[in-house]
Amino acid sequence: QVQVAESGGGLVQYGGSLRLSCVASGAISTIADMRWFRQRPGKQREWVATIPSIDSGPLYAESVEARFTISRDDAKNTLYLQMNRLGPEDTAVYYCGMIIRDALQGKYSDYWGRGTQVAVSP
Repeated sequence: QVQVAESGGGLVQYGGSLRLSCVASGAISTIADMRWFRQRPGKQREWVATIPSIDSGPLYAESVEARFTISRDDAKNTLYLQMNRLGPEDTAVYYCGMIIRDALQGKYSDYWGRGTQVAVSP
C-alpha cells in the first residue's frame, strides 16, 4: 500500500524560512508529477507548486514565486518545499500530492498526505 506523509511544519517568525518534506513509501514503481498545495484558514485548498517527472522546469503560484523552491529526490521518493521570506499570508496546512504508479497493479493514482501545519507569526 502506498502512503505519502509530510513533515517539517511549525511556527516561524515573519521573514523566516522552513523546509517541508514529503516522503512516499510502499510498493512504488514510478512517481510522476509531485505537487504542493495549501489550505489557509477559512479558504479553499490552493495549488502552490508542481515539479514534473520529466526534465522541465517547476511551476509556481504567483503568490509564492521567487520565495519558495520545490525540488525532488527520486532516489528517496521525497519531495521538498523550501520556503523563504515567510509572511502571515503563508500560514496554512500544506499538503503534498504525488501521482504514483504502484508496483503491484501498475496503475497511476493520486496520493495525498494528511498535511503539515505552518504558522507564521507577525
